[in-house]
Amino acid sequence: MIGEYEQYDRSTSANHFAAVVFDMDGLMFNTEDIYFLVGDELLKRRGRRFSRELSDAMMGRPPLASFEIMIERHRLSDSPESLVGESEDLFIEMIQGRIQPMPGLLELLDALERHAVPKAIATSSSRRTLRAVLGCFNMESRFHFTLTADDITHGKPHPEIYLLAAERFGIPAERMVVLEDSENGCRAAAAAGAFTVAVPAPHSARHDFSSARMSIAGLNDPALYRLLNLPLPEIAPTSREV
Repeated sequence: MIGEYEQYDRSTSANHFAAVVFDMDGLMFNTEDIYFLVGDELLKRRGRRFSRELSDAMMGRPPLASFEIMIERHRLSDSPESLVGESEDLFIEMIQGRIQPMPGLLELLDALERHAVPKAIATSSSRRTLRAVLGCFNMESRFHFTLTADDITHGKPHPEIYLLAAERFGIPAERMVVLEDSENGCRAAAAAGAFTVAVPAPHSARHDFSSARMSIAGLNDPALYRLLNLPLPEIAPTSREV
């Protein structure tokens, strides 16, 4: 698996890619940390505890599918729909004072905008959640469009959301760079045919990123800037192989 941008033919990179698609949770913002608190509170209310193993199984999936896993693991009597509503209410309460952009996000968005690179968001979260998160930073208008679990039938790791993104851009999926922090997200993007870049974080360090074409240390990694033919940030970590 290729880890360094220099191993790519430049003629098939910067001139080939036409758009960038961001996952949201854990990739753009520290929301996965907040979701862990939400999951733990949900289960505490039912005399149970949330675990990192369960978090890994739920991560990157749309809300209903995620809570079906929770219900099965803990043999809960709740419906997935009721847990989705309760969790969204908790999440929107908990993001206040906790939510932060991931390192390098704002600088990357600025660089993409200076070079007129189209960008979008494709998230497994609901539109209500997306608007709550982006609203904290007045950010939704910075994207050409956003896709959520409400826009699709099949959630990640199914490729539907990324195929829809390519359709909305009017380009083949192969011309999109997709940035993902989870195994399910990378599998979805790769299955769609997009150039998939894994951005592992502490919450997803145990995931299998073998479906990604590249793994980077963060959104300010020089390898990502070189891939997109953008000027390098002043200070950045180094990429690594997957």
